[in-house]
Amino acid sequence: MGLLSNRIGKESLKAGDHIYSWRAAWVYAHHGIYVGDDKVIHFTRGRDQEVGTGTVIDILLVSSAPKRSDTPCAVCTNEDNDASTETNGVVSSCLNCFLAGGALYRFEYAVNPALFLAKARGGTCTLAPSDPDEAVIRRAKYLLSNGFRCYNLFKSNCEDFAIYCKTGLLVAERGVVGQSGQAISIIGGPLAAVISTPFRLVTTNIYGMAVMAVGVYCASRYAADIGNRRDVVKMEVEDLTAGLASGRIRAVENIAQLMVPAESPASATITA
Repeated sequence: MGLLSNRIGKESLKAGDHIYSWRAAWVYAHHGIYVGDDKVIHFTRGRDQEVGTGTVIDILLVSSAPKRSDTPCAVCTNEDNDASTETNGVVSSCLNCFLAGGALYRFEYAVNPALFLAKARGGTCTLAPSDPDEAVIRRAKYLLSNGFRCYNLFKSNCEDFAIYCKTGLLVAERGVVGQSGQAISIIGGPLAAVISTPFRLVTTNIYGMAVMAVGVYCASRYAADIGNRRDVVKMEVEDLTAGLASGRIRAVENIAQLMVPAESPASATITA
């Protein structure tokens, strides 16, 4: 993995890889799982689903789904993306449609903490180790048929989907903003600026303030990474979809819910 970029060539791809491509002038990246045979399984807003942050981010960050061409893709036209998969949001596309003209990058797992902190942009790597490729592909294909969750930009986005496929990990408490690295980056920047403001009482030097803000930002990314958190559980994909269907596992629907104090372990609800 490079310090500045995780960009790779298509010849380096292998089934089970978590890949992504930047969208909207590098503001947001779309993530998916490469399952081989030039196919990528990924998570987008399903039919009639909204991003639902209720903020200006809804304008700046459009759906993570690639823009559809006026000319149907000869490969993807034959995919099993029927009305049910459009509703649950998990779709299969050819690699070219997934990239939508963008470059190909590979998300890295089990990275060294020093390298993790050196990567200033979230949503490119994690401290968590990946499960075997066979397990990753099985989860992705199962979710393609059975659905993942209701799309939410901050808690249930395409990166969350890919991370779950790779690790089987889900957040079990609501005390810390979720596992998506790029969501943490979006929230962490302004949060770092707010938290570091009191340090003006210690120093008024602009460079000192900048260093403190960067430090707070890096600390927030490190603490919230799925590989460093203590409020996660390992869940089989069959249990996840069954729990969502029965209501035993409840999806977090808005950002306000992410900021409430954590529940006690005895009453913790998995935030799917």
